[in-house]
Amino acid sequence: MSASNLAHIIEDAEAEESGIDPNAIDPNAHAAASSSAKPPQAGTDSPAHGRKAAQLGDIGERAGRLGVEIADVVGIITDLSAIGIKQADSARQVMAAARDMNETTASLSRSMESTREAASATRSVLTESATTVETVVARATTTMHTLSKGAVSMRTTLESVDGTLRDVQTASSAIAQIARETKLLALNASVEAARAGDAGRGFAIIANAVKSLADQIEDFSGQTREHLETLGTVLTELQQTAVDNAQTAEDAANDSAAAAEVSDKLKDLVGSVDELVSDIGAMSQPVQQNIDGFEAVREGLGELVSTVKQSRERLGTAEQRANSILGISEDFMLFIAQSGIETADTPIIKIAQDKAAEIAGLFEAALERGELTMDALFDQNYRPIPGTNPQQVTTRFLGFTDKTLPAIQEPVVDMDPRITFCAAVDINGYLPTHNLVYSKAQTNDPVWNAANCRNRRIFDDRTGLSAGKSEKPFLLQTYRRDMGGGNFVLMKDCSAPIYVRGRHWGGFRIGFKV
Repeated sequence: MSASNLAHIIEDAEAEESGIDPNAIDPNAHAAASSSAKPPQAGTDSPAHGRKAAQLGDIGERAGRLGVEIADVVGIITDLSAIGIKQADSARQVMAAARDMNETTASLSRSMESTREAASATRSVLTESATTVETVVARATTTMHTLSKGAVSMRTTLESVDGTLRDVQTASSAIAQIARETKLLALNASVEAARAGDAGRGFAIIANAVKSLADQIEDFSGQTREHLETLGTVLTELQQTAVDNAQTAEDAANDSAAAAEVSDKLKDLVGSVDELVSDIGAMSQPVQQNIDGFEAVREGLGELVSTVKQSRERLGTAEQRANSILGISEDFMLFIAQSGIETADTPIIKIAQDKAAEIAGLFEAALERGELTMDALFDQNYRPIPGTNPQQVTTRFLGFTDKTLPAIQEPVVDMDPRITFCAAVDINGYLPTHNLVYSKAQTNDPVWNAANCRNRRIFDDRTGLSAGKSEKPFLLQTYRRDMGGGNFVLMKDCSAPIYVRGRHWGGFRIGFKV
């Protein structure tokens, strides 16, 4: 309902009470009523006028309740819009994560295929290598066993030769002994032949020949002994070499056995690689299924993002419409208040206007005394206070307001039981000095700070900015007061502008319960 329509209702009701035809009233009178919004004139204290005033007051009260409910709806739509934005962001993040996972899985699939191909190639190489190694090891093992048997046989033969050599040495010693004995006999025979004289001359020749033969035999026996000793030394060395060769052949045979075990292990490795190839092949199918599944998830998330985007756009439209309705309801409450009809908000409006004027006078007096300058009072260079959460800021006029405004603002809280807070804000919604109960020192808990440390903060929401920028005689608003941590309180807000030397500084706000 617009202000002009309400003016029509009021005038029609007055005409009806006075017996005047409403259709006979000049249509321009509606505009005049809307613009002047004067309170009823004296002499209109008849019972009918009292009923009309009561009815209009009831309308004003209901309009106020309607505004509060609309403000709650606006807040809910705003919350839903914020949730929609978060959902859209979350969906986009999930979609990006799904895309990344899909790419990772595809990369894994490619890596698995490469690994499978490499494993297949390795299996082929290992199979060929295992076959070659097995063949070589088998031949080497056979050769080593043959060499081992030959070395053992040679050692046995050398041992037999060594025995024969010892027998020959024994025979050679016996021959030498015989030669010595023969020489002795020949010597005896020569002696006997010499005794016999001419008769023994022939026998002496024989004895000499025998002695000469015995000498030769002894010489040959000595040479044979030397040769046999040399041969014995060589045979000893051959025997030792044969022993060493036999041990080496035996070790080689053992190594061949170990090589055979390695060959068997190589075969086992080939089998393991074969199983690995099979396992990789089995894994590739689920990986491909994951790729297909991720693609389906990505498409679904894309649709979800699109749906959330549409919902957010519609919520944005709904928020605009709800804010428009809220503005209409606030204009309606303002019109009723300006019409002169007493409502429940009238005392609050009067307090806000009086205190706004008092603060304006306080500022102007400080300017006259030189305590403030216009530049300092209208300073909008908000400097952040480090380590504050929510962020607090300071300006050049903060020290002055902290010193002077509590004396004006604190008593206001006790003027009406509905009043929750009151504070002066500049044209940008900056609230320098709050009520003492909301001006506590910040802690490490931002939620607690949001509810208890509300001074030195910029409230640039719709209500805060409107309260600071409005140049109407007063402004009635309904809103949800954000107390931090997702906690909201339904409030009504009445503000009146503060002018200093004709320049709009901001407004004085009173927040009061519904």
